[in-house]
Amino acid sequence: MFAFLKALVLGIFLALIVSLFIGSGGSSGGLLHVREVAFQGYDFYWSWPFVIGTALAFGIFIMME
Repeated sequence: MFAFLKALVLGIFLALIVSLFIGSGGSSGGLLHVREVAFQGYDFYWSWPFVIGTALAFGIFIMME
């Protein structure tokens, strides 16, 4: 359970940081499909393929335990 929480936090952090740099430059990131999302008055950049990054981080944390 702890590995899942670590992977979730780090995966979301990875998605937001990378999408921020790619999206703020005006690029879509090619296969990353970075887009601007508006949620309750806040605008941020997001990329659904980064969900794979969360799954990858989860797998790595499981293998490390």
